[in-house]
Amino acid sequence: MPAEVLWTVPETGMPTFADLGLPAPVLRALTAGGFTTPFPIQAATLPETLAGRDLLGRAQTGSGKTLAFGLALLSRLDGGRSQARRPRGLVLVPTRELAQQVVDAVAPYAKALGLTVTAVVGGLSFHRQAAELQRGVDLLVATPGRLTDHTKQRTCDLSAVEVTAVDEADRMADMGFLPQVRAILDLTPADGQRLLFSATLDGEVATLVRRYLHDPVTRAVASSTAQVETMDHHLLVVDSAAKPRVVVEIAARDARTILFVRTKHGVDRLVKMLRRQGVVAGALHGGKAQNARNRAIAEFKEGRTPVLVATDVAARGIHIDDVSLVVHVDPPADPKDYVHRAGRTARAGESGTVVTLVTPPEQREVERLTRQAGVRATVTDVAPGDTSLVEITGARSPSGEPVAEAPKPAPVPRRRTTGRGRSGARVRSRAA
Repeated sequence: MPAEVLWTVPETGMPTFADLGLPAPVLRALTAGGFTTPFPIQAATLPETLAGRDLLGRAQTGSGKTLAFGLALLSRLDGGRSQARRPRGLVLVPTRELAQQVVDAVAPYAKALGLTVTAVVGGLSFHRQAAELQRGVDLLVATPGRLTDHTKQRTCDLSAVEVTAVDEADRMADMGFLPQVRAILDLTPADGQRLLFSATLDGEVATLVRRYLHDPVTRAVASSTAQVETMDHHLLVVDSAAKPRVVVEIAARDARTILFVRTKHGVDRLVKMLRRQGVVAGALHGGKAQNARNRAIAEFKEGRTPVLVATDVAARGIHIDDVSLVVHVDPPADPKDYVHRAGRTARAGESGTVVTLVTPPEQREVERLTRQAGVRATVTDVAPGDTSLVEITGARSPSGEPVAEAPKPAPVPRRRTTGRGRSGARVRSRAA
């Protein structure tokens, strides 16, 4: 493994985007989007990646790394043209949600350069994705499983990929995706440029680096366990009998909030309880269909649903501004999960609060976990209605008026008809 270089702001000050060597159309799009100064991870990596170097990057969640690799890939692809089924750039991510977030983040800059970008993920129409690939895609953002399906079905050919980014490689390892990631990288040209971003750079991630990155430059902007200065951490010790009421009062606060629960069944139960108490809450977990997951995120992002209850599927890849409070209703399983759940707040320099609810028997173990995560948390005993609970979280009493469930759309009948077209060829149609 190459030695890690902790990047610091040069004595001459933070460079501008123009100083980093980005194409003029991208600079104009950045200005139009209100981006004037790069984040540290962008300033640290873009000069290297734009020069064609392989890169190993580490940065805290919410630090701007999506644009760090996204702008690099698009700039490297500028001026070229994709062919059918043969993308020229590739981003591998662990979850469907993160794939869509990456597409949304880079789309304005791809448009500025006249490049196409699309996502290939599970849970959505394979054939529709195959049709997009057939039309030609410059930058493909994909999850490993669905991309593997496309390569096996020969609807996607990776032999023309010039630059590949692997985001959240440690999460890929945790989810067991690295064998698929290796197989995918084996299908890309061995001399292509490769960028890898990870919160940790050990174990299987280190093996991936040694095998696929060539003389990479390594950049980091903060310790993987560092406490974000704009993030406050609290352990709220609560009696198990009083915990449900405390959760309801926190959820009734007047601001955007994410509540993390261990299981998908726990998510569904908590959402039902909150809605019965008058709290508008949505559910996000891996047991939901992709369109339901997309809808939950959209409604939370737009403010129609101020509370999102989620499993760890949302701990990575959910990039939503103005989430001022993250609550571990169930304590996370390990320090890494704590860091990534917490990273849903205090993003890009904003402030935020992270609260972990613990019962007395859990307290010692959770205190150990937070220390391992590099976090100094304030411990407070709370009960429903406590002044300290209100001061820390903004908790308040819910309305008590149940939230009406949104009507479910009527199912569309699916009919199959078989007949012959004008040419006499046998055709089959299916109602959409």
